[in-house]
Amino acid sequence: MKKKVAFYTLGCKLNFSETSTIARGFEEEGFDRVDFSEVADMYVINTCSVTENADKRFKSIVKQAQKVNPNAFVAAIGCYAQLKPEELAAVDGVDLVLGATEKFKITDYINDLSKNDFGTIHSCEIEEADFYVGSYAIGDRTRAFLKVQDGCDYKCTYCTIPLARGISRSDTLENVLKNAAEIASKDIKEIVLTGVNIGDYGKGEFGNKKHEHTFYDLVEALDTIKGIHRLRISSIEPNLLKNKTIDFVANSNSFVPHFHIPLQSGSDEILKLMRRRYLSGLYVDRVARIKEVMPDACIGVDVIVGFPGETDELFLETYHFLNELPISYLHVFTYSERDNTVAVNMENVVPKKVRNKRSKMLRSLSVKKRRAFYESQLGTIRTVLFEDENKEGYIQGFTENYVKVKAAWNPELVNQLKKVELTKIDEDGLVRFEFVEVHVEA
Repeated sequence: MKKKVAFYTLGCKLNFSETSTIARGFEEEGFDRVDFSEVADMYVINTCSVTENADKRFKSIVKQAQKVNPNAFVAAIGCYAQLKPEELAAVDGVDLVLGATEKFKITDYINDLSKNDFGTIHSCEIEEADFYVGSYAIGDRTRAFLKVQDGCDYKCTYCTIPLARGISRSDTLENVLKNAAEIASKDIKEIVLTGVNIGDYGKGEFGNKKHEHTFYDLVEALDTIKGIHRLRISSIEPNLLKNKTIDFVANSNSFVPHFHIPLQSGSDEILKLMRRRYLSGLYVDRVARIKEVMPDACIGVDVIVGFPGETDELFLETYHFLNELPISYLHVFTYSERDNTVAVNMENVVPKKVRNKRSKMLRSLSVKKRRAFYESQLGTIRTVLFEDENKEGYIQGFTENYVKVKAAWNPELVNQLKKVELTKIDEDGLVRFEFVEVHVEA
């Protein structure tokens, strides 16, 4: 009988794309992939270590797997596995821990899937993570996450990602286009470009530090691939999002008017402490340019609250900065201390109660911003890509500019692009609509 393997992914879109590629490797080796809630011979957990909560969740996920099958072989891969392999190997039930480069060769490290008394570690020095492994996620969603870049050369004082993923390096343009065409051939309607620092695309494309291509080159080339209905740019640093790229997206065949741009703080004083590579004025300019050429564009923002040195006054500076910007939603992160970062040794630590209070304030602001953006879209005609999950009798989907809509469940709508008129906002904050066309877009 075929062995069964199940996967659980924590963290970002990049992790999802890598999990999917690693899973396909197991299938090529003769394994059957099953859901994580089902009995499997092996459970693979792709970890994240961006926040303290992601670390804590790992143990509960291991217990979840053991509850389903106490005799299953459990492997940990991903960022947390690279940063703290000994900690993961010591967790009861964990048999194998693989670092940043080893995870892509996971089937080389398993034999008969017998349980170990202690977790075995195979983890390189992060300096050795200097080669690129391409990946993309398909099969789980109506959209695909296409990895184009990995690693980061930035030295933000709060961040462990360079320690977990290594230097900035890119897929070749040729391979990205090949993967995109492959995805398009599988009737997947949307591709989300992902990476650690995708605006840095082109660095390390052929194993050197030079930029053989730029992010603009990538966007321009992808826009020519036939069969792709939508291309969406995931998180991109404001200093790397150039006006030339914004203008191209505004007139693109496939790229949608949706940007997610990390800010982290609206205070220049805090941005300097974080060692970010821009100040608030540049961020204002980027948002203004997007809204100038794409008035209906959706703009999401990452922000960190409670960073060391963030006084009440500096937090309010961030709050008012965000409140006045024409943005659409926030992803709010409460600062958490990470080992081996500069920030962990900084003075003027913000008490956790204060951090949590500020986080709630910004989350409330995000609700207000999203509501205002949705209201601005009422009465407009949009195209919705419907997803494949039945949520309490409803089907959901997203417009090109990331308005989330809902309708009564209809399986015939799954993975379909439909023209709709946005009509009203529901009690749960989602948008209702009326169909204006009944055919699938060509």
